[in-house]
Amino acid sequence: MDVTPTSSTDQTDLAALTNPNASPTLAPPVLTIDGDRLWSDLMELATIGAYDDEATDLIGVNRQSLTDEDAAGRRLVIRWMEEAGLIVTVDPMGSIFGRRAGLRDDLAPVMAGSHIDTVGTAGAFDGCLGVLAGIEAVRTLNDRGITTERPLVVAAFTEEEGVRFGTDMLGSAVAAGRISLEDAHALTDADGLTFGEELERIGFAGAAPVLLDPPHAYVECHIEQGPVLLREDVALGVVTGVQAISWQRVALHGRAAHAGTTPTELRADAGLAAAQVIVHVRAMVDSGRYGRLRGTVGHIAASPGLPSVVPDRAEITVDLRNPEDHHLEAAERDLAAFLDTLPDTQPGLRVETQRMARTRPVPFDEGVQDTIEKSAADLGHPVRRLMSGAGHDAQEIAAIAPTAMVFVRGQYDGISHNPREYSTPEDCAAGASALANTIVRLSQEETR
Repeated sequence: MDVTPTSSTDQTDLAALTNPNASPTLAPPVLTIDGDRLWSDLMELATIGAYDDEATDLIGVNRQSLTDEDAAGRRLVIRWMEEAGLIVTVDPMGSIFGRRAGLRDDLAPVMAGSHIDTVGTAGAFDGCLGVLAGIEAVRTLNDRGITTERPLVVAAFTEEEGVRFGTDMLGSAVAAGRISLEDAHALTDADGLTFGEELERIGFAGAAPVLLDPPHAYVECHIEQGPVLLREDVALGVVTGVQAISWQRVALHGRAAHAGTTPTELRADAGLAAAQVIVHVRAMVDSGRYGRLRGTVGHIAASPGLPSVVPDRAEITVDLRNPEDHHLEAAERDLAAFLDTLPDTQPGLRVETQRMARTRPVPFDEGVQDTIEKSAADLGHPVRRLMSGAGHDAQEIAAIAPTAMVFVRGQYDGISHNPREYSTPEDCAAGASALANTIVRLSQEETR
């Protein structure tokens, strides 16, 4: 709806949009973003790190954190922020913040954001939709001539995926104070390169304060990465919170031996031990003892990796998730007890574990959820409230500010972290429009 609130009547309409108790003489304006412009940006950003994925015969995206591809994506996003009139700063984690002034610039801002780093086999939407939807919301306000009461900030947090340096939501966790800058900079990738070294190498070690000043509210728009909205034929979701997540690395040390001459009873087979752990993780899930537990072994490596040699070392990662923390804790205890028994099955076997990440369930602010739902209703979109099975930057920022998320329906049963990840242009536009109206409503609030 084309509304340019520059007259006193238009300002009354904006007040009605942002204050449901107002009594306007005309219907309140509903902001709709430019869906074609948003889609164009999504597709352009997806070309950075693009690769031919043999498994799907599609074009995927591999733009892992602090790679040259990530640096190129960052520069493009900063250019778009600056073209939209945002003042851009970068913090010592490389997280990017674009600020738009408000009428009351002394007030805490409303923040929208996500991330642009990807897993190694990604699609075009995970994280990127949230950042680009925030930029598009600012463009829409510029097009309509609207200045909000509070400032607005669009954020792109560093290393949300955690695939390169082993800790997810890293940039937002440091910004919110859960992880120290020193610990984050000391993290290493598979090649032994530290986060701090790579951040310096790509030129994104910024000077903004390490700890984020708490915003008035934080809203993140994200593709669902699940099948719920698609199966219920609903374009948008309001996220009630994020389930608990546990990541650990398990290293199994055995003895290399000849595959043909070493009797089975004399082996310390690290590969066999890894397989036993994988089967046990699935058995825990299938047992039903731990509620809605999900368990995944997503990384498997063995050495020396030769067909005629018993593996002397195997490394796996175990990802456990549960919406109820007591069930997750019980599953972690079960796994630890099982790992303790493994050396008894093969003399000479040794087990080492390393905690990679552990987060508690995070409930989101009900008031921000309500504002998202009202904004979606204004656009004619019913919503479904649901919990997120994936981790997001929003769960970190929720520790310092009222927070909630807009989910956008994905296709193909909501598959994500895969080149088949897809949401339609119409659904992306709906999510970005809901985000725009939500942050405008929140930006007009005195307190929360």
